[in-house]
Amino acid sequence: MSNIDFKHLRTLMALRDGGTLVEAARRMHLTQSALSHQLKDLEDRLGVSLFLRKTKPLRFTRAGLEILQLADQVLPQIRQCERNLQKLSGGHSGRLHMVIECHSCFDWLMPAINSFRDHWPEVEIDLSTSFNFEPLPALIRGDIDLVVTSDPAQHNDIYYQPLFRYQALLAMANQHTLVQKNSISVDDLTRETLIHYPVDRKRLDIFEHFLTPANTEPQATRETELTLMMIQLVASGRGVACLPNWALQPYLDAKLISTRPLGENGVWPTLFAAVRKEQQETPYIKDFLQQALDTCFNNLAGILPVPSDNA
Repeated sequence: MSNIDFKHLRTLMALRDGGTLVEAARRMHLTQSALSHQLKDLEDRLGVSLFLRKTKPLRFTRAGLEILQLADQVLPQIRQCERNLQKLSGGHSGRLHMVIECHSCFDWLMPAINSFRDHWPEVEIDLSTSFNFEPLPALIRGDIDLVVTSDPAQHNDIYYQPLFRYQALLAMANQHTLVQKNSISVDDLTRETLIHYPVDRKRLDIFEHFLTPANTEPQATRETELTLMMIQLVASGRGVACLPNWALQPYLDAKLISTRPLGENGVWPTLFAAVRKEQQETPYIKDFLQQALDTCFNNLAGILPVPSDNA
């Protein structure tokens, strides 16, 4: 068994859960070439094939299934042991008050929070949005403990954990004339009502990364706090809206709306989790950040890992 490392167990689980080499590489934050090399190295060590190439759906050999069974048994035990050791060394209780600037994040973040509650019952958890205040100054003051944001403001006291990259898409009614275009130009929006969350423009991707740099304004704006209300307004032709690709996917699947990228190259912001530097090594905060990463890559379509040189 000395030929098998923990990374091999995690890689095979990602391959099984993802279904393809491409998806497994995305989940492991590796290139497809690096993942293939890792799998070939393990097969060479063991002298057996672990899965059948070029099969859809992907199929594992008997040897691959044996290792997957081991992974299912061992990895959860290792993770729980790590948590127990962290609790024994201190940092098992505290407070984790979170604020979400990404107002579409509730759906994928809630499973991470629920799992976190099971493992850290003595940590007080609270979650809110940042419609009515600036969260980063509150984080620095210590009023809150974590902020999910796509608008990092550099500060000596804040540590930013990159979560993932996502594409900001313009949502429109299926009958909208812009559906005929392959991508949206800034000039297209000068004739549109833009529906957005009631927050400062610098915290909205479409302004920060698209309209403001071009010194361009939409014809009109309309605010709503609810994503579902925003989609209903868009679907009924009351305006257009910009939201993350993964947040729009359920409505695209239901054929309620259409989407197009912003500009020929698209707009790809990065989502971060911000904590105070003094707390970034706190065991329960480190564990929550890892659970948030695992949850988003297991549940969100169309997101990309952040390149290591940008992390």
